[in-house]
Amino acid sequence: MREINYPIIVSDFDGTLLNSEHSVSDGVKKAIDEYVANGGIFAVCTGRMLCCILSNVRALGLKGYVVAHQGTVIADIESGKLIKYGGFKTEETVEICRNLEELNYPANVYAGDAMYTTIAEDDRHLLRYEGIVGLKSTHVDGIMSDFVLKNGLFCQKVAVMVAPEDQTELFAELKRRLGSKHEVTCSAAVLIEISPLGNDKGEGLKFLCEKFGVPLERSVAIGDNLNDLAMIKAAGVGVAVGNASDGLKEEADYLTVTNDEDAVAKVIEKFGFKND
Repeated sequence: MREINYPIIVSDFDGTLLNSEHSVSDGVKKAIDEYVANGGIFAVCTGRMLCCILSNVRALGLKGYVVAHQGTVIADIESGKLIKYGGFKTEETVEICRNLEELNYPANVYAGDAMYTTIAEDDRHLLRYEGIVGLKSTHVDGIMSDFVLKNGLFCQKVAVMVAPEDQTELFAELKRRLGSKHEVTCSAAVLIEISPLGNDKGEGLKFLCEKFGVPLERSVAIGDNLNDLAMIKAAGVGVAVGNASDGLKEEADYLTVTNDEDAVAKVIEKFGFKND
């Protein structure tokens, strides 16, 4: 048996645990298996919907909890039982959607296991996104804010797809409009996401540490984008992968290789075990 150094390691999924082929390499799987077999706790903290991440973490053989929707939802991996299930009040989602509508951007609204969108069903960007996350969206005719209000939706997240060259400007505008009320962050070069205030990956990490009785300073968090910033800053050791955004790299305690070079495996070997 190898002696564990940091008892809990939490990783983002897309762009961190997954490589650019959208798979988990054999090297990363082997490293996770060894860490867990020796008593370490490995968890996934993602912006994905719960229904879109459960099968992935189960395939990795993980047990314990998974954090989804940026920290708004936490569930037991084996049973799927919800430990935490937060979200927006209907009127909050309506306000967010109306702001996006004023800016001429369509909102993708996430409620439970459904993603609602006004984007055309044959839009190539939407189809690619659906293929990556493994979920078929539900098309909404008309105005999204009206649909949310009419149906009284309890939503966990609102996202907007944006061209990479427009992301910085739109992000700044949404932070100005909504940042005092909600969490506004970027999870990819083409996505800006809005979630309930106080429901971020940092809070998800804190929840896991409390559940497993691990001091926060004895945790490691690994990520690639600004939606990982809260957990990077909260962890005892915050790690940015080599393909991470510059903003995340600036805040990280440690920089590692890219997600295509088995970054998570490298972090597990460096911090997960006590090395002589």
